[in-house]
Amino acid sequence: MIINHPLLGPRDAAEFVHLGDASLIDRPNWQAEDAAAQFLDYAYMRDNPAGELRELWYHEQGDRSWLVVTRNTLTHEISSVELARDVALARGRDR
Repeated sequence: MIINHPLLGPRDAAEFVHLGDASLIDRPNWQAEDAAAQFLDYAYMRDNPAGELRELWYHEQGDRSWLVVTRNTLTHEISSVELARDVALARGRDR
């Protein structure tokens, strides 16, 4: 599978580490009263949908950037690749 890195161009997926669902960008509030339950869900509860999914990928053997890859989990077809930093900033995050 080839991932078209936004800065570096096409790269083999073997250069990357797959983390999972891109919703992990939205970490729970550690100060909330139910923070322990929120972090339990955040760390361990995952959906496993068939079809299009936004995923986090880490370019371990490259520039060490984090990407949000929109990929069809059935066909492995990639429809978009974005820098995770840009996605987080667009959501009002400064990380």
